[in-house]
Amino acid sequence: MSEATPIFVPGLLCTDWLFAHQRRALADRAWGGDALVADTLSHDSITAMAKAALAQAGGQIVPIGLSMGGYVALEMARLAPERVAGMALLSTNCRQDTDAQRSYRLQAINLAAQDGFRGVTRQLLGKFLSPAAIANTALVDGVLAMAADVGRTVFAQQQRAILGRRAQHDTIASFRAPLLVLCGKTDSLTPPDLSVEMAALAPQADLRLLDNVGHLSTLEAPEACSAAIVDLMMAVRSTA
Repeated sequence: MSEATPIFVPGLLCTDWLFAHQRRALADRAWGGDALVADTLSHDSITAMAKAALAQAGGQIVPIGLSMGGYVALEMARLAPERVAGMALLSTNCRQDTDAQRSYRLQAINLAAQDGFRGVTRQLLGKFLSPAAIANTALVDGVLAMAADVGRTVFAQQQRAILGRRAQHDTIASFRAPLLVLCGKTDSLTPPDLSVEMAALAPQADLRLLDNVGHLSTLEAPEACSAAIVDLMMAVRSTA
C-alpha cells in the first residue's frame, strides 16, 4: 500500500514558510518527497480551499493545518473521510466564531480596505506570537514578510472565508484515524482549552500542549511540532 501524502495547510496571512522546518523534517524520511502545500490564497471559502487541496493528490492524504489551515483540514475530513488517513490540527479549533470574533474580523477587513493593511499585521503580531517570540527579530521579520506576500486583498478574502465556516464538532467526533491536536499554552487566538475540547471529542487523539508557545506554534517551537508530525505520520503508517 502506498504512503499517505501529507498536505500542509497554512493559516491566515501565512505562506509555505510557516511549515519550513516541518517539511524539512519529513524530507529526512519517506514522506518528504511527496509532501504538498495547499493553496489557501486563491479561494473565497473554506470549502473551496478544502476541495482544491483534496484535488492535489490521489489516494490517502494527511492534512496538517494550522489555525485557518485547521478549518480547511477539518473540511477535507468532512468532505472525504475515506481518504483522510490521519490529520494534524495545530493552533486551531472546531467552533464557529463568536459574535465578538465576527465583529473583530469585519473591522480588520474594513481596515485593510482603507489602506491600513500594515496596521492590521502589526496589530495581529501580538496575537500571533508569544511575548518571548516577539523579541526574536528574525522571526518577527519572517512573519511580517509572509503577511506582505499574502497581501491585503487575500487577507480580506481569507477573513470572509473564515466567517463562513461551519462548526466541525461532528467531524472530529466521527474521525477514527490518527489525530494530532497541538497548541501553545500562551496562544491567545485559539486558547489551549479549545484543543482540549477537540481532543475530548476524539479519544484517540494525541494532545500536545506546548509551554511558552503562542499561536504560530510551528515557528515558535519548530522541533516540537516537527517531532509531533513525524509521530503522526508513523501512526498513520502503522495503522495502514
